[in-house]
Parts: sequence; structure tokens; C-alpha cells
Amino acid sequence: MARKLRKSYKFALRSSLYITLFTTSILVALLYFFGITNFVVPILFMALCFTFCFFIIQFRVERFIYRRVKRIYDDVTLLDVSDFQNHPITTDMATLTKEIEKFATNKKLEIETLKIRENYRKEFIGNVSHELKTPLFTVQGYILTLLDGAMNDKNIRKKYLNRAGKGVERLIYIVKDLDMITKLEAGDLNLHVEDFDIIELVQNVFDLLEMKAAKKQISLAFDMNYANPIIVSADKERIQQVLTNLIVNSIKYGRENGTTEISIENLIRNKVIVRVTDNGEGIEQENIPRLFERFYRVDKSRARHEGGSGLGLSIVKHIIEAHNEKIYVESEADVGSEFSFTLEKTE
Repeated sequence: MARKLRKSYKFALRSSLYITLFTTSILVALLYFFGITNFVVPILFMALCFTFCFFIIQFRVERFIYRRVKRIYDDVTLLDVSDFQNHPITTDMATLTKEIEKFATNKKLEIETLKIRENYRKEFIGNVSHELKTPLFTVQGYILTLLDGAMNDKNIRKKYLNRAGKGVERLIYIVKDLDMITKLEAGDLNLHVEDFDIIELVQNVFDLLEMKAAKKQISLAFDMNYANPIIVSADKERIQQVLTNLIVNSIKYGRENGTTEISIENLIRNKVIVRVTDNGEGIEQENIPRLFERFYRVDKSRARHEGGSGLGLSIVKHIIEAHNEKIYVESEADVGSEFSFTLEKTE
């Protein structure tokens, strides 16, 4: 990005003045020595000498700095060389130093950002390969066992094919989530915004997950009896996915005989906040900043045992942000967690 540097004449003015005073003093001394007392000649000489020195010094200093600073920029690639062809180079070294320090600081920040992204990329590739490797090897193991002769036994054949089918379903689940999060990050997933009752939607999600919660004897409930509907404006299908992911997580990491509670509160005039609260095992504070990263798991061994793609919370975050809304998380280990997000309310 081109930057216009301030042009300074201080160096040329002072240098020209010193040279003019020095040479004029010598000229006056010589004229006095030869008995010439005409002051017109020294004055004319002073004017001509000052003007000549100023332009020569200014031009030469600019060219001197231009060549050397251009070489610095070429070496460290701080700027495109064409940037120098449009703006004069400053002769004020303080300004020049500040500009170079700014460029160097910006480049340092860029390098640090690239290093962080590179580490994130490596971690992401490692996580993807691990998530895909487990079901792939499972499917491969069952198929190879069947090919080695187990397929002759009808009972074993059926059992192994069912298990292989589950492995394929898990692969499809992971790939679908990866495809969705890629579209969300690229902004290619269009939202179909409509008005709907958020209370009714939550109840639908409760009905869908009732059996899953019953296995751990976890009760799904509202914090109070909502007699009147609360109409919000959003993509109904995506918000249902957000609620499903959050409630599934609360069941997955909840305690037996625990509760998952949903509350909807007015935030400001045209906003509501939806809270999903549980009394499960909670999350350590050090893990909270990374909760919404792709494939990040707090308890890796248990999380993989419980299933899931590891992309649920990341998808939740992207869906909420696609609505230009906010998502929040509060949690305390051994106490429970609360995930909340805002939605636009329809008056």
C-alpha cells in the first residue's frame, strides 16, 4: 500500500546557508584584501550561491535517500517498488524512520498471524485425518473379516454389515458437517429468513430428543410456562439445528438424573436471548476460548466415545454469526454450562 511521505527542506536550507556564509566570508575577505569596497558583488554572490547550493543539495539528498531506501524496500519487500514512483522521498530522517518502523511492525504482525494460521492448519488436518481414520478403519476391518470367511456365517455377516453401515453413516455425518461449515465460512449458505414461534420450535426439538435424554434420565424443560408465542425472524431450519446441537451436547455431557433447561428472555426492544442451561460436568475456564474451534474437544476420549463429528459448536457459532447475532458461553467445572444466543424479535 503506497504511503505519501512528507518532504522536508530543512537539511538543504541549513546546508546551503552554512556554505553561502562561509564562501561569502572568504569573498568579502579577499575583496577587502585587494581594497575593493563594493558590496553589490558579495550580495549577488550570496544570493546566487545560496540558490545554487540549495537546489543541488536538495536534489542530491533526495536521490541519495531514494536509491538507498528503495534498495531496503527491495530487500525486505516491505512495499511494491512502484510505490516510490508516485511520491517524493522525504529528506526528514525522523519521518522516514517512523514510516519504516510502521512497515516493519505491520510485517511482523503479518508473519505472526501466518504462523498462527499455519499451526491451526496443521492441527485441523491432524484432527480431520483422525476423525475420518477411525470409522474408515472400522469399516475396513469388518469388510476384511467378512472377506476372510466370516461372510459364510449368516449371523456374523449381518452383525458385521450392520456395524460397517454405522461406520459409513458416521463418515457421511462428518463429511456433511464439513461441507456445511465450509459453506458457512465461505458465505455460500443462503439463509431463508422467516417469522416463527421460537417456543414451538424448542418444543419440537424436545420431542425429537426425548428418547435420547431418557436414556440418561435427563429432563428437558422450559424455565417457566410460556403462555404466549414469541415470534422471531430467522432461518427456522438453521436455528433448529443450533438448538439441537446445543441440547445434544447438554445431554452428552450431562449427569444422570440431570436437567437441561431452556429460557427465552427479552434482551432489548427487538432482541431476545435464548439460554440452554444444564447441570452437567461443566467446562474448565482454560478450554472455553477454544470451544467453537473445529474438532476441538474438551475431553477427547469421552467425546469420541459419545460420538459426533466434533464440528457441532463450530457450526452453531457460524449459523448464529450468519444471522448477525451473538453467541455466549458461561461454564464452571462440576457445576454446569450455559450457552446463549440472540435472535431478532418480530413485534
